[in-house]
Amino acid sequence: MFKNPKINLLIIVVLVMASIWMVVKDHDRIHLGLDLKGGTRLTLQAEPTPDVPKITVGIMESLQSVIEKRVNSLGVGESVVQRAGENRLIVEIPGVKDPDEAKQRLGRVGKLEFKKLDAQGQWVNSGVSGKDFRKADVSTKQSGEWVVQFELNDTGRDKFGKLTTELAPTHAPLGIFFDDQQVSAPVVNEPIVDGAGIIEGKFTHESAKDLVDTLNAGALPVDIHVVEENTVGPLLGQSSIKQSLFAGLVGLGLVLAFMIGYYRSMGVIASIALLVYTLLTFALFMIVGVTFTLAGIAGFILSIGMAVDANILIFERTREELKAGRSKWKAIEVGFDRAFPSIFDSNTTTLITCLLLWVMGTGSVKGFALTLALGVAVSMFSAITVTRTFLYLLNNSSGQPTGGSIGMRGGETAKV
Repeated sequence: MFKNPKINLLIIVVLVMASIWMVVKDHDRIHLGLDLKGGTRLTLQAEPTPDVPKITVGIMESLQSVIEKRVNSLGVGESVVQRAGENRLIVEIPGVKDPDEAKQRLGRVGKLEFKKLDAQGQWVNSGVSGKDFRKADVSTKQSGEWVVQFELNDTGRDKFGKLTTELAPTHAPLGIFFDDQQVSAPVVNEPIVDGAGIIEGKFTHESAKDLVDTLNAGALPVDIHVVEENTVGPLLGQSSIKQSLFAGLVGLGLVLAFMIGYYRSMGVIASIALLVYTLLTFALFMIVGVTFTLAGIAGFILSIGMAVDANILIFERTREELKAGRSKWKAIEVGFDRAFPSIFDSNTTTLITCLLLWVMGTGSVKGFALTLALGVAVSMFSAITVTRTFLYLLNNSSGQPTGGSIGMRGGETAKV
């Protein structure tokens, strides 16, 4: 960061105070996963039908989008919907009070309807539904604007042609409803008689994709069955929280004791930096909205060990420079510079692993990868900035070489 340690110290103090304020003020924003909060885990299986003889990847993606919307409509937070195998979805709903109602709502087949306005301005059934729909895709116009392309089956082509021929002269809207909820109402500018059309609007890629998922899901006449149900009680979750907190505090305490006993005054500095790291990381978790699970907590605790590892590399390099006869200030500076490549390489490889776990993993594996990645990123700041600033201020607040000594392990002292 800045070359002046006092400015860095001011920034660190501001970050610490802001983190404390956030943790104290918004502690109720901490999100707990199913294994800690309790709730219901459902395994849903999509069944082929005569119209859809094979469950494809596209079908499962659309179904996953629909299930996510339905879970969100239940009013619960921190839910997880993930694919498992070729035709199953795993749904985790923390804190759900009525599992039977959740199963009933999640197991229904989506109902897609196209509606028109009557003389009183009310939406009425047009006779075109999801059964007449074939597929939809995201596309762009020559101007670069996002649009939604769609196709109808043979039956739908005739019905849709008559409907759009009726609506086109007055540029009337055509309402698209999914599970009785309006998702779009594009204006019909011309008759669509060939079974293919374009929905235009002020779409972003995300909003266009959402509409495509809705249209494709509504066009899938597949049944979804609950094949497995597991309930996690809140008492088990509370017990897991207590055990996790106890394990984390014991581990942190042992690490602090080791650092202080082994590195003396430098160990005290590392311990302070580690406490700052823990606070900043936890505040970052709250900002990002991390959902805490047992696997996520494990990733957080592991990142604490990696933060200490960076300090050990720095201290050992600094010790080597002190033995070579350098001044305290120069030894710290060179020690950090020589330790940085090793710290950067090790953290980079860890972040790459976290990325692979996030992309290829599911559920708790993603939680572990996210907390570990955020912890590693903050540990870089803690080791390179926080520890360095404290060492500079402790040994030479003016930034100029002075006489004295710096405590090292085993009672060893390097004179300067």
